Amino acid sequence: MGVKVRRRDVIRLLSGALAAAPALMSHAQPLPRRVIGFVHLTSLEETHDYLAAFRQGLAGTGFTENANVTIEYRWGLGNNDRLPKLIADLVQRQVSVIVVLESTHGALAAKAATKTIPIVFMQGADPVKIGLVDSLSHPGGNLTGINLFLAEVAAKRLQLLHELVPTIKSVGYLRNPTNPVFAGSETGEVEKAASLFGTSLHFMNVSSISDIEGTFAHIDEEPVEAIFVSSDGFLLSHSDEVVAQVSRHSIPAIDGWRQAVALGGLSSYGTDFLDAWRQAGVYTGRILNGEKPADLAVQQATKIELLINLKTAKALGITVPQSLLGRADEVIE
Repeated sequence: MGVKVRRRDVIRLLSGALAAAPALMSHAQPLPRRVIGFVHLTSLEETHDYLAAFRQGLAGTGFTENANVTIEYRWGLGNNDRLPKLIADLVQRQVSVIVVLESTHGALAAKAATKTIPIVFMQGADPVKIGLVDSLSHPGGNLTGINLFLAEVAAKRLQLLHELVPTIKSVGYLRNPTNPVFAGSETGEVEKAASLFGTSLHFMNVSSISDIEGTFAHIDEEPVEAIFVSSDGFLLSHSDEVVAQVSRHSIPAIDGWRQAVALGGLSSYGTDFLDAWRQAGVYTGRILNGEKPADLAVQQATKIELLINLKTAKALGITVPQSLLGRADEVIE
């Protein structure tokens, strides 16, 4: 005897099969891997340890490079003028998110390049004052990220230099004028602090390796008693050259980067960058998971560290006050 199949049963079976088809297809054909466009002023070699921290933050949100996310790296090789072109290339490729770390110039270029692709920045000038976001708590638009407080702590850094060398009256301010937005923001803070301490500032503008050498070659023509090194990314990427010149002329100096102290510099005061890079990785992952930059408050870097190199202090004939040593996060002996 034949089996009588009702029409509505056939329709129900077909509907169920069609409903299941997309799920089966998604199993067979995974969604395309998402792509992070990563832009930095320096190079892979100079950011190796920091990239590990970025990837750690990314992994905490469920993303692993070359597993379920691809990272397209673009390097400025110390030249701010390269960044807009590198960012334009990533916009043309329609990456999922653009990450621009440690560059005010790069963050502004990214904002100008796209209004739709999410952008994660990490830079030193106040992001509200320079127009990156509407406010720290409600960024608006397609940008959010990490405020490093580099310009804001510049005054404190000059104060620490005075505590190290209380007799100084003239300070050489080493800065990069080709990063004008950050340079302007930091310079304002440094000038206010210098006025407070009765310090004479001598501007030492550098934007290339030859500039660094040339500026120090003429330092005797306008003698300074100490050097204040800007927290600009170019100077970070050439910390070794700066420390070498400062050492050659036996001048006390303070940096914004711990790398300088590890290389033999006297002191540094600034953000813990490993932690900041990890935070940037977390924000990138959260955006890949569907959160909107406009809804992610700009994170404030909270770990500011003071490092002192006692070996260098001894070589310079400086006795570091015990009160300052007690406040240091790390002392190299």
